[in-house]
Amino acid sequence: MDKAQQLLSEYGLRKTGCRLEVLRQFMQNDFALSHAELEKLIGNSYDRVTIYRTLYSFEEKGLIHSINDVAGSVKFALCKADACSQHQHQDNHIHFNCTSCGQTFCLNEVNIPMLVLPEGYKAERLHFSAEGVCKGCS
Repeated sequence: MDKAQQLLSEYGLRKTGCRLEVLRQFMQNDFALSHAELEKLIGNSYDRVTIYRTLYSFEEKGLIHSINDVAGSVKFALCKADACSQHQHQDNHIHFNCTSCGQTFCLNEVNIPMLVLPEGYKAERLHFSAEGVCKGCS
């Protein structure tokens, strides 16, 4: 059993061809992928709806998380191991948007400062992003 099959089993997901292919794409790339990018990488093997359903089920189970990039499109990236679970994402990290190549990267190694909100406010999700030139484009 390869790593993709093992991950699907660990997250309680059936091992379909589309799920394996999509997950392998996330594992091969160190940047976030949009639905359109996944379609190009996979080719015409699966229709748009099947890929959307795959992404939705991955996000629901805590395998990937969504990112709104600076262009307003939604991208997805693998969650850090053991950080997320079904319906509960704990992936508060910086997302870096490269102005040169257009890729979005998760910077898990960057510490996020403690956020102290005024009394009566309760944050349910935080979005941290930085924009500039990635190490590959520097």
